[in-house]
Amino acid sequence: MTTKKLFWEDPYLKECKAKVTAIDGKNVTLDQTIIFAFSGGQATDKATINGINVVEALANDDIIHTLESEPNFKVGDEVTLKIDWENRYKIMKLHSAVHLVYFAFKEVCGEHEVIGSNVTSEKGRIDFAFDKNVSEFLPQIEQKVKEIISKDLEIKTYFDENEPGKRWWEIPGLYKMPCGGTHVKRTSEIGEIKLKRKNIGAGKERIEITLC
Repeated sequence: MTTKKLFWEDPYLKECKAKVTAIDGKNVTLDQTIIFAFSGGQATDKATINGINVVEALANDDIIHTLESEPNFKVGDEVTLKIDWENRYKIMKLHSAVHLVYFAFKEVCGEHEVIGSNVTSEKGRIDFAFDKNVSEFLPQIEQKVKEIISKDLEIKTYFDENEPGKRWWEIPGLYKMPCGGTHVKRTSEIGEIKLKRKNIGAGKERIEITLC
C-alpha cells in the first residue's frame, strides 16, 4: 500500500488520524500522512505521531517516519499526527518565494542553470551558475518579487495529467514549473521578504530569501 500524501491534498491540514501499516524499530509507515518528507530541497516537517517527535521522514512510494523514541503503538493501531503549523506555514511561504525569485532572476539576468536550492522555515535559497556578482541585480529582482506578492495572485499545485507522480506549481497565465513541495494558495500570503547574496565559489551565486 502506498502512503496517501494528505499534504498535497490540503497543505493547510494541521492534524489527522492514520492507521499504522508497518513498524521497524523507530521507523513507522502509515496509510496516510500530513507530514512532508524531505524532497526537492524542502525540509521535513516538524511533527509528532501520538505525541512522539518525528526526527526524519523519507519518501518513496511509502513515507517512512523515523521517531525520536520507540513507538507507543503497534501495527493496525490508529494514531494522531500533528505538525508544527508555524514551521510548516513559513516553509510554504518561502518555497513559493523561491520560485518567484527564480523567475525574477531569469527576467533580470537571463537564463542560467540552477545548481541547487533548499527551503527550511528559517530561509529559502537558490543557487545559480552565474559568473557575475548578483548583488547589483538584487534590488531589481526583489522589486519584481514584491510586485507579484502584492498582486495577491492565485497559486495552484496539481498533478500532471499525462505523467503520473509529476506535480506542478503555477501562477496561472504567468509562471509554471515542476514542484512537489507545499505552497501557499495566494502570493499575498508570502508577505514581506528580504533577499541576500552569498558567494559560494567561482561562477556560483546564491540568493537567500528570508521572511520579514
